[in-house]
Amino acid sequence: MVRKLIMFHRQNLLRSAGTLLVLLVILAGIYALWLRYQVEPVTRDGKVRADMVPVAADVSGLVAEVRVTDNQAVKKGDVLFVIDRPRYRLALEQAQANVASEQAALAQAVREDRRNRAMPEALAAEVIEQGRARVEQLRAAAGQAAAARDLARFNLERTLVRAPVDGTIANMTLQPGVYLTAGKAALALVYDRSMRVEGYFEETKLPAIRVGDPASIYLMGVGEEIAGHIQSIAGGVEDRERAGGEGQLANVNPSFTWVRLAQRIPVRIAVDRVPANLRLIPGQTATIVIHPRDDGRNIRRSLPW
Repeated sequence: MVRKLIMFHRQNLLRSAGTLLVLLVILAGIYALWLRYQVEPVTRDGKVRADMVPVAADVSGLVAEVRVTDNQAVKKGDVLFVIDRPRYRLALEQAQANVASEQAALAQAVREDRRNRAMPEALAAEVIEQGRARVEQLRAAAGQAAAARDLARFNLERTLVRAPVDGTIANMTLQPGVYLTAGKAALALVYDRSMRVEGYFEETKLPAIRVGDPASIYLMGVGEEIAGHIQSIAGGVEDRERAGGEGQLANVNPSFTWVRLAQRIPVRIAVDRVPANLRLIPGQTATIVIHPRDDGRNIRRSLPW
């Protein structure tokens, strides 16, 4: 009987110890998760970003030819599309003819002026002075014609719309026959060299983040690490609790809730190394892990409450 009681108490003790061990493991896991997502500089709110470069024609006209397709990679200087060239070629020919006409008139006026100045005794001084003025006027007109010719040549060259940077064509719907006005964007390029990752960290984690800290980036669904470092931290964010334009008093929201959500601050991550065969596409979701440098300069942080 005593033996059975001892075995019974031993079993109860083992059950209690097992239950306590499970509770400790759960609490340890909860604490580790709390440290991971509330204290350590980690965010799952990251995005791959890149600058968009709008491409616009410098001259107006019909699109005669489109030489690229959507999502095509291009190099700086590649021809993307062509504006109606015959119209601008005719304008150049007309400008060249005007230059020839003005130069011929100027040459004739110069010859007459030389002849008049060679006979001062036979001509009045007023006639000689008028000849000189006519030469200056025609010389200025010839300069204007030459400038118009150069502008026509420049416009003809600009009918070939080229890529301003290395990049990838994005969301292109341009087709031949469309009339474009000068300065209106016709398509956009994703600027490859501006590719980066931006993470939105809670303000409570900023004391552990400094420019230059190494970072590990993990795209959603991809287990390989992308190496990077902190390039910059945003200088400010919009205060949505305050309204009022210039010259008006500030309109501050007086409400206050017990649950205070930490503001998220954009942090720019420069990409240092991308695994082979992995392509970064703007808009992808990423998890960012910052590895703070332990050099004694870290700021002491308090609990969020």
